[in-house]
Amino acid sequence: MQSLGPNSPVEGTVIVGMSGGVDSAVAALLLRDAGFSVQGLFMSNWDDDDRYCTAAADFQDARRVCEILGIALHRVSFAEQYRERVFSHFLREYAAGRTPNPDVLCNREIKFGICLEYMQRLGADWIATGHYAQIHRTSPYPELLKAADATKDQSYFLHSVAASALSKTLFPLGRLQKAQVRAMAHAAGLPVFDKPDSTGICFIGERPFQEFLSRHLRTERGPIETADGRIVGEHAGLALYTLGQRSGLKIGGRAGAAAAPWYVADKVMARNALVVVQDPNHPLLVSDAFSVEQMHWINPDDATGLPLGCAVKTRYRQNDLTCVVRSNGAAWRVQLARPARAVTPGQYAVFYQGERCLGGGIIAARFNSALAPAAERITYNSLFSVEGS
Repeated sequence: MQSLGPNSPVEGTVIVGMSGGVDSAVAALLLRDAGFSVQGLFMSNWDDDDRYCTAAADFQDARRVCEILGIALHRVSFAEQYRERVFSHFLREYAAGRTPNPDVLCNREIKFGICLEYMQRLGADWIATGHYAQIHRTSPYPELLKAADATKDQSYFLHSVAASALSKTLFPLGRLQKAQVRAMAHAAGLPVFDKPDSTGICFIGERPFQEFLSRHLRTERGPIETADGRIVGEHAGLALYTLGQRSGLKIGGRAGAAAAPWYVADKVMARNALVVVQDPNHPLLVSDAFSVEQMHWINPDDATGLPLGCAVKTRYRQNDLTCVVRSNGAAWRVQLARPARAVTPGQYAVFYQGERCLGGGIIAARFNSALAPAAERITYNSLFSVEGS
């Protein structure tokens, strides 16, 4: 099957993670037409039944697609495990002033962790999803590659999946453009061919983010300050803001301030203060280096030739940034070739050599050599240790 790439399997039982969207539907279609024995699995990770939860409608869409394709559909809930392994970590990170990415953890712990194990118990030789990424099957470790459609590439979210899991996974959409996928779904009569893509964090959906977070975290109001200590407003709780944010601050039109947007530049946990600036390239917003914890290398051999020249993304949809990676004891030090804005503790730094994803880890602290030595290290809470460290 051409879309699966070199050294791909040509037979066996594949269970496809069916989300109710067009991508997983076409993944199942392509595998069925390639001659695999295909089954579907709809997985529920969240058990709140409210107006923002689309799980019931998504399951019906998945069911209709499987009926048309003539394949069986299983259904399972991992809501308890999701709360334990993903959501609890999400809340702890926000409470510590950091900005986590739960989708990365969901892929590692749930979709390509306990769900993969469940699929194998159902008899799967391979598992498949509708992710936009590619796998090159090399020995002893597979290579995770960017998707052909650069606007949809999801390798960033897959960087911490274990190599053993990647070796059992198929990504049928990796060599396709999104427009091709929708066209295939339409030609096959699949009712989800024009269904909008899901956006945002999976368990939050379309609900207002601050409203959701306030339900689960105790927040305390505090001062909004400029970099020189002038109070310009009041924040609703540090956990509700992220580095670089410019909307929702409610401090426009201040006397003595320029008529320019304000940006979140720092969080001072000890004083419960939110620091804002109006210059998008202010030194507090810019970093030329950062440290990374809980680093995961897909191929451990990549960590043996340090220092390593490569590229990094510090957030999804960011252009690759040229960098050098060095070991720094339990952490890793990343030096950027050019300073970058809004390198955010709690987010993932994901490393690449060309199209190949090397792995990544959690940004622990950021640095700006243009600042005075005492202020160079910018971190939200030096006493906080992320889960597992």
